Amino acid sequence: MPPTRTRTRIVAEARAFIGTPYRHQASLQGAGCDCLGLVRGVWRALHGAEPEATPAYTRDWAEASGIESLAEAARRHLDELADPHAFAPGDVLLFRYASRYPAKHAAIATAPDLMVHAHDGAAVAEVAIAPWWRRRLAFAFRFRDVGD
Repeated sequence: MPPTRTRTRIVAEARAFIGTPYRHQASLQGAGCDCLGLVRGVWRALHGAEPEATPAYTRDWAEASGIESLAEAARRHLDELADPHAFAPGDVLLFRYASRYPAKHAAIATAPDLMVHAHDGAAVAEVAIAPWWRRRLAFAFRFRDVGD
């Protein structure tokens, strides 16, 4: 039996969030989500229940903590790519807004040059992975047990 977690399905689940309004700490398709909420929502569509509770977080949590907590959490549940630029559609991408801070923005690649993400002040959208984003790409992770 083919795997039910395929890249095509991950991309479709991420794209289903397009148009969802940005809501800090939310994770509900159509109602509201932030960048982590997008990944959490796709996780639930693929796996069911989330593997751990997400602690409350402020908008400046990465700057305040200085800890790679987003990457550490991803490592507990996803497979890290040795080269983050070797991502494929369906992979989770983590970005740093500044080199001195931990990664704090998440997206899901939908093509070699596209991603779905949520950011403050805008609805979830599929956008180009422009040079600005590529320079800030810090980590890439793959959902486990994913077929092509």
